[in-house]
Amino acid sequence: MSREEQKRLMMLNQVEVGKVTAGETAEVLGLSLRHVRRILAVYRREGAAALEHGNRGRAPHNALDGDLKGRVLYLARSTYTGCNTQHFTELLAERESITIFRSSVRLVLLQAGIRSPRRRRPPKHRSRRERYPQEGMLLQIDGSYHDWLEGRGPYLTLVGAIDDVTGKVPYALFRDEEDAQGYILLLCQIVVEYGIPDPELDSGLYHDGHGIFERSSKEPETIEEQLEGRRKPTQFGRVMEELGIVSITSLSPQARGRIERLWGTFQDSPELVSGELRLAGASNREEANKVLWDLLPRHNQRFAVPP
Repeated sequence: MSREEQKRLMMLNQVEVGKVTAGETAEVLGLSLRHVRRILAVYRREGAAALEHGNRGRAPHNALDGDLKGRVLYLARSTYTGCNTQHFTELLAERESITIFRSSVRLVLLQAGIRSPRRRRPPKHRSRRERYPQEGMLLQIDGSYHDWLEGRGPYLTLVGAIDDVTGKVPYALFRDEEDAQGYILLLCQIVVEYGIPDPELDSGLYHDGHGIFERSSKEPETIEEQLEGRRKPTQFGRVMEELGIVSITSLSPQARGRIERLWGTFQDSPELVSGELRLAGASNREEANKVLWDLLPRHNQRFAVPP
């Protein structure tokens, strides 16, 4: 079952045991009360299988046949090579009597690894981005490699997140290096403490272009990726896709200024390095993490702002 179907199943079970009403369920699922009662009646008769979409496993009625796809690809690679998707669609209709939607042409080309030529756009003026309106809608995440222990131990990487709205640090941890496991542990703890970011609000993670988050464009595409029309996600990218979290890559350190300023606060102020870690005599990662996790609630109380 899809995540949406699982959500419906969970809410219907809550209705069955009397924890919520059908009206409350309709509001949560974004459906009408009449439709909720309809699917509830079917669910009672047929069970969870009734919630699965009836067309699952069937070929779409408007799917392009193989011969037509083959002809479109042949023309794209020969007669009309170099044309962008919109122009190519118009040429197919005008010269080849092949009338199909631009979106269908684009999908066929992407599945074959043929991308539309990129159009150059004038650079946009950089301006300060407004904070998001609701807490949890955007988290900036990053890692900072630094001499956090001031020579008492090895260099460590502080992996953390900061809420774009409030400036609150939901979680952070020290790692030996900036790695995927560290970011997964970071996200896991945030989910445990605050829940999964709401996909309906397009909640996202704002990060740099590190290979942990996305594959480099310089890496050659595999045959499977060319057929699918997109790059395979990284391990952490797959986690974000599974949770329905939007991945946003910043193009400069200035764009993720809040997390960069957080590192400056932690590195330069006596709050963390010169104070807590030094007074605690932390000399390894485990001791540093204990100090950090004790510090974060006090840091948030001091620096977080209301949304």
